[in-house]
Formats: sequence, C-alpha cells, structure tokens
Amino acid sequence: MEMKKRISLELRNRTPDKVAELVMDNCRTSDGEVEGLTDDFKELEFLSMVNVGLTSLAKLPALPKLRKLELSDNNISGGLDTLSEKCPNLTYLNLSGNKIKDLGTVESLQNLKSLRSLDLFNCEITTLEDYRESVFELLPQITYLDGFDQEDNEAPDSKAEGDEDDEDDDDDDDDDEGAGPTGEYEEEEDEGSEGAEEEVGLSYLMKDEIQDEEDDDDYVEEEEEEVEDDEEEEGVQGEKRKREPEDEGEDDDDDED
Repeated sequence: MEMKKRISLELRNRTPDKVAELVMDNCRTSDGEVEGLTDDFKELEFLSMVNVGLTSLAKLPALPKLRKLELSDNNISGGLDTLSEKCPNLTYLNLSGNKIKDLGTVESLQNLKSLRSLDLFNCEITTLEDYRESVFELLPQITYLDGFDQEDNEAPDSKAEGDEDDEDDDDDDDDDEGAGPTGEYEEEEDEGSEGAEEEVGLSYLMKDEIQDEEDDDDYVEEEEEEVEDDEEEEGVQGEKRKREPEDEGEDDDDDED
C-alpha cells in the first residue's frame, strides 16, 4: 500500500491536526521519500514508519510536538540533521536496521537537546571499536543506547510496561480481595437459603410421614372395625344357628303333644 493511501486510512475521518499518533509501518514510498505527511500534523507526538523503504528524511514536515520517531528497517544512510530542524523535541529515535556506518552521521544528532534514547541496533556503525563509548561521548544528552545505559541498565520504557502490568495485576488482586467479603456473604446467603430449603424439605417430608402414619392408623382402625363387624355378624349368625335347632326342638315337642 502506498504511503499516501495509508495516511488517508489512518486519519479515520479526522483532520490531521487532531492526530497525536500515526503508524504507517510496512507501507511503501514510491521514491524513498516521505509522502503525504504535511505540516498540518502539528499535534503529532508519535510517528512510526517502520520498513517503508525510506532512503531520505528531506521531505519530513515540521512536527514540533513529535516526541517518538520509529524509523527502523529502512535504507537511511545520512541526512539526520533534518531531524533537529523539523523535530526539535524528539526524546526517542529508533534508527535500527538502517545503513548508518560512521560516527559522523550520528554527530548531527547533537542538536536534538531533548533526545534521551537512541537505537542503532543492526546498523553497521555498531561494529566499530568502542562503539558504545564513542556514541555516549558524542551525544552526552542521551541516556540509553540500543535499550541500555552506560551501566548496561535496561531502558525504562520496557520496565515501565512491566510495572504497569504489575499495577494492573495488583488492581485485579485488590478487586478480588474487595470482592472476598461480598463473595463470602453471598455464599453464606446461599448456604442459609439451602438450609432453609432443607428445613422446608424436612418439614414437608415429616408432614408427609405423619400424614402417612395417620393414614396407616386410619386404615388399621378401619380394618379393626371391619374385623369387629365381621365378628359381630358371625356371632349373630351363630346365635341364629343355635336358635334354629332349639326352635326345631320346640316344634317337635309341640307335635308330640
């Protein structure tokens, strides 16, 4: 994708003066120059043009608020003096993977008084003897070269990201701790609800059992009453049977008389 078209897409219906960050990595410039970027991007603070085929920075517009500039993996070999003129407030500059070969090319960065971090990793200049010592001496304003200071301490950018992650983790932990009592309270409520349900269930079961027992008792009583009725009926029938022979005897006596 051409650089001009990429810039148009990155605007996302915004005007250039409303853009603070612009990333154009892996697009293509037709002649090795910056294209489509104008002085209207006056609020731009972060610009990334990684692997876009740049060979020159001559057409870079004035970007007075630019603080971070990513230019790695291009074909830039010189003309860095343009940066101090167009981007005087740069604090971070990444030129890794370019064709910078000597200290004379880097010397033009002395006018970037706010520059604190410079990356020349994978540039031919890094093969020079005493490369790091020479660059720190040539550019006394910088604190970090290729991600490390003169004592080989890592640049704070990567550490800051780690610290932010740690803070986020701490916040999450705090949220979890804060949620602890609430969670416990909810668990207690759930347990109480379960206990109440169990009590209701037990009461219901007990009532069923009591009702079943009462039904059984009623059934037993009914059976007993039926037995008693049967016995009474049998008794009546027995008496009738006894009476019948007696009655027959009386009838015989009457006949004899």
